[in-house]
Amino acid sequence: MADQIQKIVTELPDLKDVTGVWAVADGRVAQGDPHFSADLGIALARAYGSGQMWQYRSVFDHLLRLLATSAGPENVAQALRLVSSAEVTSKKLDRYTASLLASSQEAKDLAAAFAGPASEELRVCLVHELVLRGVAVEETAGVAQWATSSHWRHHPLGWLPLTLSDVEGVPDLPSHSTRGSSHSMPFGPSESRNTAVIVGARVPSVEETTTEAAATAMGKAVANWAEESNGRIEARVFDLAAPLEAESVPNALLTLGLDCLHGAGKKAALSVAVRPPAQAWRVLFAAASTGGAYNSGSFGAYGRLAAWQSLAALGGCSQDATDREVEARVRDCVWHGFDADTTWFEQVAWDIGLAALAPDRRRLAVLAATDTD
Repeated sequence: MADQIQKIVTELPDLKDVTGVWAVADGRVAQGDPHFSADLGIALARAYGSGQMWQYRSVFDHLLRLLATSAGPENVAQALRLVSSAEVTSKKLDRYTASLLASSQEAKDLAAAFAGPASEELRVCLVHELVLRGVAVEETAGVAQWATSSHWRHHPLGWLPLTLSDVEGVPDLPSHSTRGSSHSMPFGPSESRNTAVIVGARVPSVEETTTEAAATAMGKAVANWAEESNGRIEARVFDLAAPLEAESVPNALLTLGLDCLHGAGKKAALSVAVRPPAQAWRVLFAAASTGGAYNSGSFGAYGRLAAWQSLAALGGCSQDATDREVEARVRDCVWHGFDADTTWFEQVAWDIGLAALAPDRRRLAVLAATDTD
């Protein structure tokens, strides 16, 4: 086996097609030998891991996917050995691996991650990837003791509860396999473009109160679109001199001077509709977890956190609010989804428009994002 691995490592840079290497690994796993794929991945990482050689990236990803998505405890063990080796350890890889494992393996088989060689980052991500899939982690043997311990509560993901709320519902999660991943996209232009402006609806005077901190917090879920793809974001907060009626939100949006709605209502069609909090969370979670046109997002665990961070900021929650306080506030807000045929929105597949009217109806927060390939 060592000679075959060394041969692959030596010849890899000259290959024009790596599917032959994939086939070798596939065959070994099918024969019950996942050790080969883990050994090959570690050897390749030792030789080429610091570079950007496409052959290495393609083969390594295939090996990890092969081990993580092939059911069975031995495959899990070798996937963990691969990503826990000194040659390949990274937080981003841990997050990706947690998503792969949680999507494909039995929870009981993943208990090995909490007893063997796995980083704390991988473990905490795996806990929340399982939560997103409806697993009762507090009752799962091998997972419960670590998940309910207090030692990792300092971690950013420690803020999240270990069960799904009604707002989260049944999250849209990717489907992973050896050959790739697929996921739904619950955002983009509406099928209907009926103007939602109500003639004569009263809009009280408005003062913009956006701060850099507030804009950053509201945009957490879509930040990856701007940082890693071609996206742009508009996040703004407005205080109203008097309570705003929910049916007047479409008119109010047109008076705020929003860049994303420049020309809307006259030259460009505008669509605005009341949405349940669960729909707002679903859109933000998808944006954060699966990314935009040219990136893969933050995966499930951090996507869940980013969605709640954006919701909390849009709803006007304090920074030290608990998950229960945030959920209660989110439920009390009136949420609107909007889109428009303006030049600001790319109108490809990645368009988001959300507006949150505070419970006292005197604060309106707006988040718009767009991306293109």
